[in-house]
Amino acid sequence: MPQTPESVIDEEIIRVDAVAQRIEKRDSRHKITSNGTIAAAVMVLAAILAVIVANTPAYETVHHFFETGLTLGIGDWSATITLEQFVNDFLMAIFFLLVGIELKYEMTVGQLRRPRQAALPMLAAVGGVAVPSIIYMALNLGEGGAPHGWAVPMATDIAFALGIMSLLGDRVAPATKVFFSTLAIADDILAIIVIAVFYGQTPSIPWLAASLGCVVVLAALHHCHVYSSRWYILVGLVLWVCMFNSGIHATLAGVVLALFLPARSDIQLDALRDWLSDKANLLDDAYDAESHVLGQHDFTVAAEGVEQVMHHVTPPLERVENAISVFVNFFVLPLFAFVNAQVCLVGADPAAIIADPVTRGVFLGAFLGKPIGIIGVTFMLVKIGFAKLPRGVDWKQIVGVGLMGGLGFTMSILIAGLAFTVESEVLAAKCAILAGSVVAAVVGSVFILVATKKPEGPEHPVEE
Repeated sequence: MPQTPESVIDEEIIRVDAVAQRIEKRDSRHKITSNGTIAAAVMVLAAILAVIVANTPAYETVHHFFETGLTLGIGDWSATITLEQFVNDFLMAIFFLLVGIELKYEMTVGQLRRPRQAALPMLAAVGGVAVPSIIYMALNLGEGGAPHGWAVPMATDIAFALGIMSLLGDRVAPATKVFFSTLAIADDILAIIVIAVFYGQTPSIPWLAASLGCVVVLAALHHCHVYSSRWYILVGLVLWVCMFNSGIHATLAGVVLALFLPARSDIQLDALRDWLSDKANLLDDAYDAESHVLGQHDFTVAAEGVEQVMHHVTPPLERVENAISVFVNFFVLPLFAFVNAQVCLVGADPAAIIADPVTRGVFLGAFLGKPIGIIGVTFMLVKIGFAKLPRGVDWKQIVGVGLMGGLGFTMSILIAGLAFTVESEVLAAKCAILAGSVVAAVVGSVFILVATKKPEGPEHPVEE
């Protein structure tokens, strides 16, 4: 029975609705995977699982598994890297790529493009880095101390802390989250510099030269307005290999790559609307309602051209971020937490761990040093008239930010793995990092809940 025009229209509407429903489902999944609170919760669960596994008979099996070597060879050449190194050096380089993308985003359209506006949280970050390091050094300069771990308590885990803040809802003002994000980004920059300068190995000049050559290639790609991200990724992989062999920590290759990814689109947005209008007319002329889609060659070619152009509207920086963010938040960071948070307390002496100057230095540096540095520098700069608190941010919110700054977790564990080689020092540092992060999260959350009032909603108007 032939279809009437009305039935054809109804069928097309049904098809469009079905596609719209599939897109809506994808959007729902995207909301879940882009939720910082859920991502932070997954990472915390991975860390808890790691601690549980580390104190069961399965620990030795898991430990040996991550010591397994991965070998890549071409002809007579081969290279071997353990699974643990693969996670800590390669996968974490992808995490640093995401950090670098966020940094470039803030430098391009965010808080860091206005130096004066960003000065207060950035200088507060300096205080939040310096004071924990000073406290750690003060407790580790004596006999039995480990002064080389001074950088462990200086880091703030932005994903973890923002996830906790999200749980507090509107108790944390939007301006406070912006202030904290800027502070945490500056904190990450300082941590990256410290890792590069103080925790690399003896540099290899040939590999350093090769790394510099890769940076020059990335700069040339950017200068020549190459907007295909695959070429940047390819050079970035070569850069990682060079940096891995150079003595500089290979995760920094991710940051370098991010800084060269184009933040602009190669599509002239002001001309896009007219171009789309012309293409819409072309599609309308090419469409044949009586033909199967496979037989509408002109229509599908024109539609494919529109699709390709619209793909290029999104800058490479954002395309790469969209491609890796879920992978980083739900695979890389949880796996890193599981591999590195395995604190085996079986046979350990809790009293000795607590008495270890590394434990005290890391814990007190993070829990006390972070708020002292952040709040102290902010207070000083405001009182001398250098800057003002952002609109919507009060001192109670600043205290909450300072307390949350003690959440070091990811970056602190990474630095601890670079700073310590003695097993007892690694154990003490990890115990202190986990304890400090938990205490900072609990104390910071309780303070904000108690000290701040829930904003009045429209259904409860404030009486004048």
